[in-house]
Amino acid sequence: MAKHEEYVQKTEKLLGPIIEENHFELYDVEYVKEGGNWYLRVFIDKEGGITIDDCELVSRYLSDLLDKEDYIPDSYILEVSSPGLGRQLKKDKHLQKSIGEEVEIKLYQAIDKKKEFIGTLIDFNQDMIKIETEDNQQIELPRKSIALVRLTINF
Repeated sequence: MAKHEEYVQKTEKLLGPIIEENHFELYDVEYVKEGGNWYLRVFIDKEGGITIDDCELVSRYLSDLLDKEDYIPDSYILEVSSPGLGRQLKKDKHLQKSIGEEVEIKLYQAIDKKKEFIGTLIDFNQDMIKIETEDNQQIELPRKSIALVRLTINF
């Protein structure tokens, strides 16, 4: 197991009590390096949406536990936030909750000269994601070719 995966798993475990106590959903945890800085990002959600106070509550709780447990030797920046309107759909549980929603899919390499697709998410499995486009075409995209799936934002 890579160190970042270990840090993510340990962080998810630490978050369990506060997430459950406050009826939040732990949407995602990531440990990534961006431009020379390490970030430990926690994305939380709840029915009706997350507030700044919710983020602060989880941040203070987690910060204290991280200082006590001290399992990440690198310097890092802790961020706690909502996954946002255009949230990434990284896990099967995210895809399942988003069936019937409009999504944007970006590929690593073009298929039929296209690297981006927008459509309604209608199905998925471990090998593919299926969408229906505005012109009622159903397209199956191989998951191994997908760089990003996220909800579209329509105003």
